[in-house]
Amino acid sequence: MTTKRKKNNSIKPQFSPAILVLENKSIFKGIGLGHQGNATGEICFNTSLTGYQEIISDPSYAGQIINFTFPHIGNVGTNNEDLESDKIWTRGVIFNSEITSPSNYRSLKNLDEWLKKNKIVGITGLDTRSLTNFIRDKGAPKGTISNNKNGNFNIKKLINISTKWPGLNGLDLAKDVTTKKTYTWRGLKTWEKGKGFKKNKKKLLRIIAIDYGIKKNILRYFSDFKCEVNIVSCKTSAKKILEMKPDGVFLSNGPGDPAATGKYAIGIIKTLIKKRMPIFGICLGHQILALALGAKTKKMKLGHRGANHPVKNLTNNNVEITSQNHGFEIVKESLPRNVEVTHKSLFDGCIEGIRLKNKPIFSVQYHPESNPGPQDSHYLFSQFINEVKKNAKKKRY
Repeated sequence: MTTKRKKNNSIKPQFSPAILVLENKSIFKGIGLGHQGNATGEICFNTSLTGYQEIISDPSYAGQIINFTFPHIGNVGTNNEDLESDKIWTRGVIFNSEITSPSNYRSLKNLDEWLKKNKIVGITGLDTRSLTNFIRDKGAPKGTISNNKNGNFNIKKLINISTKWPGLNGLDLAKDVTTKKTYTWRGLKTWEKGKGFKKNKKKLLRIIAIDYGIKKNILRYFSDFKCEVNIVSCKTSAKKILEMKPDGVFLSNGPGDPAATGKYAIGIIKTLIKKRMPIFGICLGHQILALALGAKTKKMKLGHRGANHPVKNLTNNNVEITSQNHGFEIVKESLPRNVEVTHKSLFDGCIEGIRLKNKPIFSVQYHPESNPGPQDSHYLFSQFINEVKKNAKKKRY
């Protein structure tokens, strides 16, 4: 399955004045792009050199404004294939340089047009590396982007909006981004050059994916392994999940505070753990699994966001370069004895992977499905599928 291409619109975007106001009253002046209006959220930074469309469309960025450290964002345009969700949950974007006309054979829209279409407020012309240094020193601040064609900004009001925004601590965003009804993934596999998305015609295994903010490329990987994937809401009961007779359960990535989501998610996962079925978690799913096993989580000062994060696999001493997007982490000292740490960050030593001893249950903090990012960790899908195949032969529930 491929997308038909049409000629790029290379008309130079018309920009307007914009400002970024932080809760500490710092003000950054720039040029507005995308949607006209205000956007308030937690300001984080992402160090990826490529994949801005996948990053912006990742539901895990709900409640956040993304500061891109790489200066050239928008130079390959946008298309209909590099989307990680149907709805964009990112609050806003910050770029260093003006968006140029796209130069890529897959491009269908200029990035500015795409941002307007998806009602994403943006600002460019900022020293994004200076802003990144500020975040590294002080932690991720709350802030507001205001994009106003008239250039009239009520600074006092914008500071007040930023200050009063509650922040991500204690915020359950999974309930907002999750699917409202159960559906079956349409079977598209991972993208191939010249072929686009092929369709999986053999559905030999059934995976139930609990949607905390799932990325499409995760579903594509399951299609590569000939799986039928049924996606359910994050509040779906364990009883309903078991009635669907899964061969394995996947806990997806997602935004917000895992402890807040855990208020309803922990009980569901605990019941599934008792059934001894294979369970695999990524990102928020990793944190929710840890909570269900008795651990605790905490907010990080900076978080990990980028496509060049080194992680050590403690089971074989290999180093993997990974794609990451998380602002919370597992508290190592809180892990029970029956849980083994399998991966750790070589940046700051935080837990990047765990497994439950004597059961086919494991998770990682990073994103092995990439999009964007390196492909060092795809073996985790194979590892999960091998356990799923074993379980399919001897279902106990």
